[in-house]
Amino acid sequence: MNAGLKFGLWYSLRNPAQWHRPYPEIYAETLRQIAWAETIGYDDVWLTEHHFCEDGHAPSILPLAAAVAARTTRIRIGTSVLLLPLHHAVRVAEDAAAIDILSNGRFDLGVGIGYRPQEFSGFGLTPKSRAGRMDEGLEIIRALWQGETVRYHGKHYHVEDAKLSPLPVQQPMPLWVGGFAPASARRAARFGDGYIGTGDMSALVKIYRDELARLGKPDRGRVAGGHFWLITSHEPERTFAQVAPGVLYQIQMYNHWLREAGQALFPEITHPDDLAKRGILSVVTPVQAVDMIGQYVEATGIERYYTWTVPPGMPEAQMNEYLQLFAEEVMPKFR
Repeated sequence: MNAGLKFGLWYSLRNPAQWHRPYPEIYAETLRQIAWAETIGYDDVWLTEHHFCEDGHAPSILPLAAAVAARTTRIRIGTSVLLLPLHHAVRVAEDAAAIDILSNGRFDLGVGIGYRPQEFSGFGLTPKSRAGRMDEGLEIIRALWQGETVRYHGKHYHVEDAKLSPLPVQQPMPLWVGGFAPASARRAARFGDGYIGTGDMSALVKIYRDELARLGKPDRGRVAGGHFWLITSHEPERTFAQVAPGVLYQIQMYNHWLREAGQALFPEITHPDDLAKRGILSVVTPVQAVDMIGQYVEATGIERYYTWTVPPGMPEAQMNEYLQLFAEEVMPKFR
């Protein structure tokens, strides 16, 4: 059992039409929950982005990360993930450095390549450019964080005499690369400090570590991930009925997006019971959760565990009893 395992929250701030609430309420309640979760022992909070979504899925996570930094003192703040090809790398490097300063060295930048065609077209880009923009952007960000004067002329970026000031507090600043494809795991080994994913990622972790070895990097790297949904409860059946509608909505939306992109990450889910059968939503007792997480750590070697925090459409405070139970009866078993 990993005695140094860190535990995190994961948010997308979705606001589906059938459960619509004012956005200021959702954002304020999320920030309030994160600040409270810090006081009961959670180590990390992760934010994820998508764009042009009918349910308002968080599109601007660096401002949100800055807001978390201003309201907390200990919890680490990460992006899982920022879609780097949709951003200018120099701007990302500057904003990430500012968040690291605001948080006094608590920020982790996690980036991914993206997959939704409409996100790229909305920014005037083509999906075929994403791998090149990703690789070039990672090189630029790393060089800027190290204090270099960057002169870069690639296929996608032309940068002259860019020098970051002020620099991040952390030296080196943590840079994670995420994704669900072998290419993402290899990219994490080439450019990142760690690989970040979710769900059944043991095969991808092996690819990541094999690539580290091929590159002559001596350590095993860093890995963060977790079950897609794992919630602890003393009454699992009651809790499952409470959270399943929002999780079902989430998975069906992901499946819709992935079909549009010509990918298949999740099986077709038509009924809440399918969520449990497919292992997408696990609502279990604390004892069962400890066992599941232990097996997951054994399979992946992760050092940071996180899972989704609030189902779409559910008021944030309704999850607090489950978050507290997890903090009191699960997290201490790994400390």
